[in-house]
Amino acid sequence: MYESVSLIRKRKDQTMMLQKDRVALVTGAARGLGWGIARAFGIAGARVCVTDISDDELARCARDLAADGTDFQTCRSDVADLAECKSVVKQIVDRWGRLDVVVHNAIYMPLMTFEATTPEEWSHQINIGIGGLFNCTYAVWNQMKAQRGGHIIGIASGSSIRGFKEEAAYCTIKHGIEGFVKALSLEAKPYNIALNTIGPGVRIKPTRMTWAEYDQAPEELRASWADPVELGKAWVWLAAQPPSRFSGYRFDAANLVRTIAEEGSDFEFGVEKVTLYPDDFRARQEWYRSYTD
Repeated sequence: MYESVSLIRKRKDQTMMLQKDRVALVTGAARGLGWGIARAFGIAGARVCVTDISDDELARCARDLAADGTDFQTCRSDVADLAECKSVVKQIVDRWGRLDVVVHNAIYMPLMTFEATTPEEWSHQINIGIGGLFNCTYAVWNQMKAQRGGHIIGIASGSSIRGFKEEAAYCTIKHGIEGFVKALSLEAKPYNIALNTIGPGVRIKPTRMTWAEYDQAPEELRASWADPVELGKAWVWLAAQPPSRFSGYRFDAANLVRTIAEEGSDFEFGVEKVTLYPDDFRARQEWYRSYTD
């Protein structure tokens, strides 16, 4: 079961803290992993904007952020709409003067066979999953260039590297996010903008499950899912790194959080400490070392 607010707050002084006045945007943050990432940023001292399309669940997220003592704002926004993404970025910059971290967590993931997938359904999933990452990046690009740096982080999963039945669109999205990050990291380097992905690396609550469904789930089942606030420390750690240190890579939260617990946030870096897929990480390191225009 997820940790209570009181337990999180008791541990606040022991949590890694971000540089003063850092600002983070987390999409799809009304529940689940996005909710946990947003709370982790707030607990680490960031100002946080959370977006989603569910007013009721955004309100629940807002109550939790308020209980944590986070300086936050909520925006009902559809990441598939570029104009709405631009509006969110403008609201954030108007309020806080900057935007340092964008975590694109929003996803629409119905399980369905290919034959049941209509062209409209396909487009809807793609427009949220990979289109949302493009839109958020496009909306924040000039702001991060002007700031001379920032972090854009997508969400990885096992579907980023493998295929599963009834996930044709979802696997396409997750593979596409990795390609986007690999390619754009090269163009972003001169501007000190880092693009990476982080996967949970452990079993989490199903993406499709609402808060109402979660509250009704058996306690034994809920206890089998990792605490998304705890996993959120991985996103905080990556956002605390200089953008020039890592860009174009895929991390896994469970490995990172375990390493931080054992060695502290300033641990001596090792590939196995930060990802379930060290061979992929090393292959990317070699590619970036050898890459020429």
